[in-house]
Amino acid sequence: MDLDVFVTAHRPEWDRLDFLLRRGRHLTGAEADELVALYQRTATHLSLIQSSAPDPMLIGRLTQLVARARSVVTGTRRAGWRDAARFLYAGFPAAVYRSRHWWIPTALLSVLVAALIGWWISAHPEVQSAIAAPEDLRRMTRPGGEYEAYYSSHPAASFAAQVWTNNAQAAAMCLVLGAFLCFPVIWILFLNMLNLGVGIGLMSSAGRLDTFLGLVLPHGLLELTAVFVAAGTGLRLGWTLIDPGPFTRRTALAQQGRAAVGMAIGLALILFVSGLIEGFVTPSGLPTWARITIGVLSEVAFLAYVYVLGGRAARAGETGDVESADQSAQLPTAA
Repeated sequence: MDLDVFVTAHRPEWDRLDFLLRRGRHLTGAEADELVALYQRTATHLSLIQSSAPDPMLIGRLTQLVARARSVVTGTRRAGWRDAARFLYAGFPAAVYRSRHWWIPTALLSVLVAALIGWWISAHPEVQSAIAAPEDLRRMTRPGGEYEAYYSSHPAASFAAQVWTNNAQAAAMCLVLGAFLCFPVIWILFLNMLNLGVGIGLMSSAGRLDTFLGLVLPHGLLELTAVFVAAGTGLRLGWTLIDPGPFTRRTALAQQGRAAVGMAIGLALILFVSGLIEGFVTPSGLPTWARITIGVLSEVAFLAYVYVLGGRAARAGETGDVESADQSAQLPTAA
């Protein structure tokens, strides 16, 4: 295609479309019909130029022109309560369900790593002495020591807010940094499992593993599940750069990225619940069995939410992505 000839032939149409868009709401019926026709033709011109004779300046101008025309022709849709309900009822659980082949292996492997680290520390006193001096270890693991005092060191409300903020940041980092070929996600996950493994190992060596699990399990089941979901989604996002499947790498990454953003919002809500449990239930005077029961019930409720609602929505075609009307149009690609 001769780009100069193409531009000369169609520039009057682009200029006319630009003029009609500047007039805004003062269009006559005939002018509105003309705007729709020019919008459709300009979108076709943009596709032809992108595929045959890419010119950055021209593509930029036409992309802006088409976007402005599309907003006038289709209108601007505002998110409402219906969108929020659809997201919570179908979009988020379906996205978690569809990514289960990533986050379930991530969870199993991570728990195994934490258990091995805990066993290694517990079985080797020289490793314990490398972590801290004996008197520091006793201060951390004794009844009422630092591990136990941590959960009651601040007022419950502020502690819950702090925990939620920290965990939400960790989950968001896993989701966002997954685009960097998975490595940052693996490192963040390892640091979390290392901290958990150190606690298991030190408290086990002091004969107080039951106390440690009684403190961690009420909130940790739901909290770690959310982190594992975020890490698995981040890994999936990173793998999309390596293997985009039947789509172009840009299209595949955009689809997975939009779903990941939605999952970040959903996981923030899940971590908020976990933070409430950690702030109000973990340090409470409830018996250990009651606190653990609350943690187990919250975990079961989340898994049922994902597998029942999410599974049903996924089988109906829900992907967790935005609705097709809100997505950018994609050019067809050859298989």
